[in-house]
Amino acid sequence: MALTTQQLRAFVGVADSGSFTDAAAALGVSQSAVSHAIAGLERELAGPLFDRRTLSLTPLGQRTIGHARAAAVAIETLEAAARGDRSVSGSVRLGAVPTVCRGLLPELIEEWAAALPEVRVDVFEGDDDEMPEWLENGFVDIAILVDPADQPAHSKVVDVDEYAAVIREDHPLVELPEIPLAELADDGMIVSSGGCETHVQSIFAAAGVPLEVRHRVRETSTLLAMVEQGFGVSIVPTLGRGMLSSSLRMRPLVERRARRLVLALPGNRDPHPVGAALLAHTRSRRAASKLSDREADALPEGDVAAQIA
Repeated sequence: MALTTQQLRAFVGVADSGSFTDAAAALGVSQSAVSHAIAGLERELAGPLFDRRTLSLTPLGQRTIGHARAAAVAIETLEAAARGDRSVSGSVRLGAVPTVCRGLLPELIEEWAAALPEVRVDVFEGDDDEMPEWLENGFVDIAILVDPADQPAHSKVVDVDEYAAVIREDHPLVELPEIPLAELADDGMIVSSGGCETHVQSIFAAAGVPLEVRHRVRETSTLLAMVEQGFGVSIVPTLGRGMLSSSLRMRPLVERRARRLVLALPGNRDPHPVGAALLAHTRSRRAASKLSDREADALPEGDVAAQIA
């Protein structure tokens, strides 16, 4: 089997962009060159890598894309070493859940931009359960995992936040400094099947309070819109505070529960050098919030994190 660098780069480029044209532009070659490279790679691998109607990966493409990414990264690293180039540059694919994308990632990207100005971070937003899968199969090069059962070898806890109740501003419990689960549950829970549902189930189980789900949705934005419209109440991480409308309030739970956010590199292949650089230049942040929502509401936007120990 004689694979070429051009074939590997074309494969990764088309998989990332979903377009032969865009991949060609990114690689600085003609579209026909990308097509020939893909066709040659498919001959070597004895099967199609893309569905030509949708340009989605075939089963063979899904099995091999992670290895192709790792090989392309290794080639880039080798070329940089040969040039004697010690600077870190290039792009990296990062996966994170919606609340992290909104509440933590802007701060991280600012930190990375200052330390690694030649690096571009492409963000892919997904569910809690998708992050480990994306990291393992090579869809992303680095990810922020939520409460991993086993912390990966090449990783760092970058933040810890808590789960909190989300209710309307006119809710009867809004004046309480902390809300008991039993009273919150009476109003009907709305949970996100694509995010925190398993964590909410764990919180209720630990407290010995029955969980009755009134509505189940996938997107956090839809969940918050339904709370705003009066269909029920919910529990989301405090990093999601920035996603709340002006008519919603976030209140601590009596039954406190924190979650760890872990920036991790893959454990099944060599890490992307840019991803490794991001990990090295990331500092760990705060512990779980001890700030009441009433105090947080009184602070100017952006000051909440600074007030959390």
